[in-house]
Amino acid sequence: MDNRKKVLNLIGLAVKAGRIASGEFSTEKAVKSGKAEMVFVAEDASENTRKKFANMCTYYRVPVCIFGTKDELGHAMGREARSSLAVLDEGFAKALVKQMNINGGSKYES
Repeated sequence: MDNRKKVLNLIGLAVKAGRIASGEFSTEKAVKSGKAEMVFVAEDASENTRKKFANMCTYYRVPVCIFGTKDELGHAMGREARSSLAVLDEGFAKALVKQMNINGGSKYES
C-alpha cells in the first residue's frame, strides 16, 4: 500500500476515534482553542483557504500540511469533500507526520 493511502487510512481511523475536526469553521476553532495537533489543507483548496490556514497555524504553532484533494480528504472521513481538517490527537498526529516524512512528496510545515 502506498503512503498516500496510509495517510488517508490514518485520517479515517482518527475520524472513527472522534479525533478529527473537519470543515473550515471546526478546523479554525480547533486551532484557536489549542486542540489541534496538526492541520491538513487540501491541495485543491482555494488560495485564500490555504493562505488563511498557513498563517493561522504558523501563529498558533500548529504543523500544517497541504495534502490530498478535497474529495480524497472527504472520502477518507466518510463525508463529502472537505478542504480542511484538524487532527486532535497527538498519537495520530505523530503517526501522520511519520507517514508524511516517508511520503516526502507533500509540503509539510511545522
